[in-house]
Amino acid sequence: MNDSSPTRPAPVLDIWCELQCPDCRSALDDIRALRARYGDRLELRLRHFPLEKHKHAFAAAQAAEEAAEQGQGWPYVEAVLARVEELDRKGEPFLVKVAGELGLDAEEFDTALVDGRHILIVDADQAEGKAIGVTGTPTYVIGGERLDGGKSQEGLRERIEEIADRLLAEQG
Repeated sequence: MNDSSPTRPAPVLDIWCELQCPDCRSALDDIRALRARYGDRLELRLRHFPLEKHKHAFAAAQAAEEAAEQGQGWPYVEAVLARVEELDRKGEPFLVKVAGELGLDAEEFDTALVDGRHILIVDADQAEGKAIGVTGTPTYVIGGERLDGGKSQEGLRERIEEIADRLLAEQG
């Protein structure tokens, strides 16, 4: 018999992101602040929404999935977003280069981009995003509420914190 109460899953903040998006790079400070404030009490989940206007975004989403598989998802995402202009200019070779800089298996990255092993994950995220009304990035979804950061980042972190605090309080 187990007398301990089951642990409740942390509330989830879905972050619909595109790694070639300057607005997503601007959102990094908010994401870091949320991670610092909540730690494991709030699950930050990257969701892919590559936009057609950015020709390397789909490959970057696949690369982010490979980085996650190799245990460095968020560090990779942050490293790529910090250098959006370089991704614009150099494309897929840049994605592999960043993997190597982070100590990941760059050869496996290259293979993953060629064999398309992460395409289904990216396609599924994009389809789900479209189904819930995501039209641009970054877009956040928490507690059933969609917050569009593509128009303005102003006040979004505060709104996310209000919802997260409410969800955590409801958990007791």
